[in-house]
Amino acid sequence: MAEIKLGIVGAGGRMGQMLVAEAHGQPGLRIVAGGEASRSKHIGQDLGALAGVGPLGVKISGDSADVFRASDLVLDFTVAAASVRHAELAAERGRALVLGTTGLDAAQGTSVRRAATRAPILWAANYSLGVNLLLSLVEDAARRLGEEFDIEVLEMHHRQKIDAPSGTALALGEAAARGRGIDLGARSQRVRDGVTGARRAGDIGFATLRGGDVAGEHCVIFAAAGERIELGHRATTRAIFARGALKAARWLAGKPAGLYDMKDVLGLR
Repeated sequence: MAEIKLGIVGAGGRMGQMLVAEAHGQPGLRIVAGGEASRSKHIGQDLGALAGVGPLGVKISGDSADVFRASDLVLDFTVAAASVRHAELAAERGRALVLGTTGLDAAQGTSVRRAATRAPILWAANYSLGVNLLLSLVEDAARRLGEEFDIEVLEMHHRQKIDAPSGTALALGEAAARGRGIDLGARSQRVRDGVTGARRAGDIGFATLRGGDVAGEHCVIFAAAGERIELGHRATTRAIFARGALKAARWLAGKPAGLYDMKDVLGLR
């Protein structure tokens, strides 16, 4: 396979630095560009020095368009508004995009899907291989278990995470909803506070915890009278997300325009 020229937007963030560290030295991958928000303190810094792998001779730019010009494929773990712009840049330049940003609203999601008609975009809420297997298990369990089993999604992340529930928690809720044949938007319960009354049958509930440096913990609970099934995943390092994203990047390189996800990468479709 020809060498893939990688660009990373959000290169100064924790995930961006992890992607640089994991990609550095891998055969067939070469980091050629990095970008950050225009006011970032990291602009002008060397990508490799910042990530702790030694100088790479690649400076962080304050203009994402520079990253797309230089790269074959761009990895994006930033924020929703920026990711919409990055999807548009991918479409304009025909570049592949691995998108890991969560918290996009419906209109922003539509923009990403529109961009995918002109560029190959792989969009996933979580790039852990274990989590993506969990998604399939949750969908299958929800399909096989009747409504006498209530479904609750519990997640915990580090104190710096800005969106809740996590994108992975919502993806797990969507998997359960697909298994049940229901619309998650109409049948989810995100917040409980005060006198809420009895649980509405058939809803999928969410609970969110934040604290410390937790990389990511998710548990889907199927609770019925007299028994409970728990399907979960615990991440102890963010490196697993970077490794999964790079596996996705290798898979996406050379693919035609379209919207893909980790089910495609892992052959779970």
